Amino acid sequence: MTKWLSADEQQSWRSFIAAWTLLNHQLNDDLQSRHGLTIADYEILVRLSETQCRRMRMSELAESTLASRSRLSHQVGRMEAAGLVTREECTEDRRGSFAVLTEAGWQALADAAPAHVTGVRTHLVDVLSKSEFKALGDACQKITTAISQESD
Repeated sequence: MTKWLSADEQQSWRSFIAAWTLLNHQLNDDLQSRHGLTIADYEILVRLSETQCRRMRMSELAESTLASRSRLSHQVGRMEAAGLVTREECTEDRRGSFAVLTEAGWQALADAAPAHVTGVRTHLVDVLSKSEFKALGDACQKITTAISQESD
């Protein structure tokens, strides 16, 4: 039997969906209009910038960005055409490939990061009190952990 949401739960759920959708669109629009990057591009650039040699197996990159391998492959293909990343064959096992951050990709990230962080701060961090922001992070981590355990 379905346990339907109460009116308060429904309101909270809809507020969450609206906030996430609006925030994601705002941050994406800011990146696109100012730097020609999507939020997915930005996340890939960040992940690659944080790794040794600025490269990562495509399968690991897909997992870390929560993208399907197919979706990531298309995204990296677009980024490769723009000169932000390259692909390298994995010589150890020849089954996979690496996405590698180019110098142009590094520069694009360095150029976009200040505006992106300002947007995150303006539209999320500074809207909430410190304790509300911490509670949001804690709640999101709890959700992430629960869903990750369900899929294992």
